[in-house]
Amino acid sequence: MFENENKELSERLITINRVAKVVKGGRRFGFAAIMVVGDNKGRIGYGTGKAKEVPEAVRKATEDAKTKMIRVHLKDNRTIHHDIVGRFGAGKVILRAAAPGTGIIAGGPMRALFESLGIKDIVAKSTGSSNPHNMIKATFDAFTKSESPKSVASKRSIKVSEVISSKISSKYENKSI
Repeated sequence: MFENENKELSERLITINRVAKVVKGGRRFGFAAIMVVGDNKGRIGYGTGKAKEVPEAVRKATEDAKTKMIRVHLKDNRTIHHDIVGRFGAGKVILRAAAPGTGIIAGGPMRALFESLGIKDIVAKSTGSSNPHNMIKATFDAFTKSESPKSVASKRSIKVSEVISSKISSKYENKSI
């Protein structure tokens, strides 16, 4: 990564978990952190880190997140192109594209993830597991399933306008049923 890229990244702490190891003299505490790193322009990554102190766990998680960054295709730099369902373990998330002015309607760790990604309008629902690890991984699963009209058009060897027009026509065909 370039140095100027690192300055633009926004880092958000999702959760810190304190874990204890019982030893002869008592308890030894450790900390596990989950961080989300994004550039507010469609790139996002998450990472985990474990250490004896909180700042070290956060630092490790941030470094892990920077190495695992992915690109998410955004529509008008404000929402996703289509509705997506992501799954991981017992966690399931439903992401829906929203009209301008809707805002981020999401709970738990997904809100911080969307803010770091640069999404301004989205409706998200988490069902199943409320574990932050599973919710983040299910959301990333949904992001990997998302496609832009440009990528769909290139796969089908047609023009982007044909993909968008077929989406609009199928929308009106379903309403007449």
